[in-house]
Amino acid sequence: MGEALKGGYRERAFLMTKFDGRDAASAIRQIDESLRRLRTDHVDLLQFHEIIRPTDPERIFARRGAIEAALAARKTGKARFLGFTGHKSPEIHLSMLKACEAHGFRPDAVQMPLNVLDASHDSFQAKVLPELVRRGIGVLGMKPLGDGFVLKSGAVSAEEGLRYAMSVPGVGVTITGIDALPILDQALRLARGFEPLSAEARAALERKAAAVAAGGQFEAYKSSHTFDSTHHHPEWLG
Repeated sequence: MGEALKGGYRERAFLMTKFDGRDAASAIRQIDESLRRLRTDHVDLLQFHEIIRPTDPERIFARRGAIEAALAARKTGKARFLGFTGHKSPEIHLSMLKACEAHGFRPDAVQMPLNVLDASHDSFQAKVLPELVRRGIGVLGMKPLGDGFVLKSGAVSAEEGLRYAMSVPGVGVTITGIDALPILDQALRLARGFEPLSAEARAALERKAAAVAAGGQFEAYKSSHTFDSTHHHPEWLG
């Protein structure tokens, strides 16, 4: 990414990165490492990564917690905006929002899974999205196809899944994985001239997906440690 951003492209990009450290020392190291690797002196959005444990908010806001590193990065111009991400549980997201409020910190953005399966099982869309909209916090929807699991469910096509995620009211950005040029072409084709689905069309897709969504079997990021990088590498937490 750093190599690609050379030659004037950095000024044209909204650049985002995340860090895992829960204490200030490890967070500072990771932020500075990201800036070096990205070959830039600042990112536009810096986010606490993987808020997936009930203890994460407490650790971040503890004395010498990662919040100190994030605020320092913003103060010194290393980051323009601050936020957090997570894919495990709406309740943990809500707990993080409460901790932010209790400590006088307002995140600029929050990232979470938003897809047609999420709408029917332990739903970020139902529980967290309204709170973000109420607070005026930017909403970043991720996993519109759930790393392919939405497609494996057979509930919707790739185009239907992406259109649904992009049409959820209140979502500012839909983040979709791209691992091949045809996938990039698909995303660009859908984004250009995009028109949101109607409420009726969204509801029809939700009904279509409701049966396979039950139990979260196709949302492994909620129900297993498959997608939990800091579970596999707890040393990254500091």
